[in-house]
Amino acid sequence: MLLLPEQFLGFLVAAVVITVSPGPDNLMVLGFGMSRGRAAGIAFGLGCGFGCLSHTLLAALGVSALIAASPPAFLALRLGGGLYLVWLGLRAWRSQGQARVATVRGGGEPLSRLFAKGLLANAINPKVVLFFLSFLPQFIVAGQAHAGWQTAQLGLVFTAQAALLFGLLGYFSGSVGQWLQRHARAGVWLDRLAGTIFVALGVRMIVAR
Repeated sequence: MLLLPEQFLGFLVAAVVITVSPGPDNLMVLGFGMSRGRAAGIAFGLGCGFGCLSHTLLAALGVSALIAASPPAFLALRLGGGLYLVWLGLRAWRSQGQARVATVRGGGEPLSRLFAKGLLANAINPKVVLFFLSFLPQFIVAGQAHAGWQTAQLGLVFTAQAALLFGLLGYFSGSVGQWLQRHARAGVWLDRLAGTIFVALGVRMIVAR
């Protein structure tokens, strides 16, 4: 069974806000695009986006296994994940904005290698693993379909929007980078918006029955 329309739209809105908030991945995409050109930024950005597929697989298998093997363990994951999201949200609120783009030095690399770099940078990031295990279960509808199948679909939606937005970011990297440098406060408010979503989801995860 496919995701419910309201389930899909609610998740998509939250995922987009989180993806566009200034962070290591999108700032690296900006750096590559500004220093090496659009093609490099797009290649690295697509790699970062599709790197989410590995986290999707781990989350789908992990959540399914925990529910089947140990409801108390799944409860511990839910509570721990909720606290982790609240912590991320509070950190984002305290942030002064991360909209500072570092120039990535070097050049001449094949686009396939830049794609692989983005893919690997995202796939091996343990913070992204924790984020997926905390974030995706928030949007699982009990009794609607197998939890692992819902998690896999949510992860694919997140991957698709991340790849699209990172690719666009790489394409418009020069203009976006200059705008961020001129409007430093924009990064602060994007952080605060994402932080509010994190805290709300974390609290919901903790108090849900």
